Amino acid sequence: MQISRYRALGGRVSLALILSYVFDWVILILAAVVGALLSNITPNKRPFSLNNAEISYPYVIKEKISTAVLALCGLVAPAAIIFIVCLFLVPGPTVPKSTPKALVWRRKLWEWHTGWLGLALSLAAAFLITSGMKNLFGKPRPDLLSRCNPDLANIGKYAVGGFPNALEGFNVVSAGICQQTDNSLLDDGFRSFPSGHSSFSAAGLIYLSLFIASKLAITIPFLAPSAYSPDRSMFSAFPSRAEKRTLETAKRSEHNPAQLPSGRNDRIIAARSQAAAPPVYLLVFAIVPFFASIYISSTRYSDFRHHGFDILFGYFIGTVTAVFAFRFYHLPISQGAGWSWGPRSRDRSFWAGVGVGNYSGREMK
Repeated sequence: MQISRYRALGGRVSLALILSYVFDWVILILAAVVGALLSNITPNKRPFSLNNAEISYPYVIKEKISTAVLALCGLVAPAAIIFIVCLFLVPGPTVPKSTPKALVWRRKLWEWHTGWLGLALSLAAAFLITSGMKNLFGKPRPDLLSRCNPDLANIGKYAVGGFPNALEGFNVVSAGICQQTDNSLLDDGFRSFPSGHSSFSAAGLIYLSLFIASKLAITIPFLAPSAYSPDRSMFSAFPSRAEKRTLETAKRSEHNPAQLPSGRNDRIIAARSQAAAPPVYLLVFAIVPFFASIYISSTRYSDFRHHGFDILFGYFIGTVTAVFAFRFYHLPISQGAGWSWGPRSRDRSFWAGVGVGNYSGREMK
């Protein structure tokens, strides 16, 4: 029995444990604030060529996916869906009928909390990394020249590269050649790499896809290492309450193999019967957020906001933070039965120390 986890969810929770998770939220909120501040400072401005066709596209005023719509799709919608899933699908059919409702609701709240905490970690990390990189690289957007309105009469004054006696078209010029009076519009023209829409949409929507796949048991069928063991009580909602029922089943199965969960002797089940593919209609629920993130990313190319590599790299950032955040708070999809990791132990709320190994363990009395 995992006594510490049961006590943390079903019994009295220590103040230190609560404060440790409050501190987690504070750190993530601060990371998001820092990301927002970075997105409003003046970036580096890489010199560019006035003859570069890659930065000569028109400036599109009305974007297909605005920043507000991006926040709705990447943050608000995933948060709402996670809440609904935890409210109606958790803790699932493995709950014994004798389980107190208070304990059931605590499990719902915990899964909701970890679901949102993982989403916040994914989005905050992607936002902070992307905002910082945009300012560091200062790469021109495809529509830079439309924003810049260069002073063509004084090209030589702003030339910063090329050979002194070469044609002016082969020189690169500094951002000082721009006559644009709207500084924020011009500064944003040097934030092409990496794509913020791509990283943010991937961070929120790929995380949502993983969350849905976990809760609906959507995974490629596999042969588990313990496939021949009939005891699955460790994956039930409340292992401590399922233990008695499991022991009774085990005793009966010694004399009657038909009492095993499979209805026959599990030791002779064929490998092909150990798992099965989930219904395809469930796969749709997990794939739709992923497809939505691809569409959002594609609009940055058609709106001339980013170059192709900027979009791909931004999407890579969001994917990495989404996968990391999901595994940081949730068990593997193929083996975790849809659960998130339990809370930290009370005596390890803020610190575990060298040699301990992890932040979960038997509570100190």
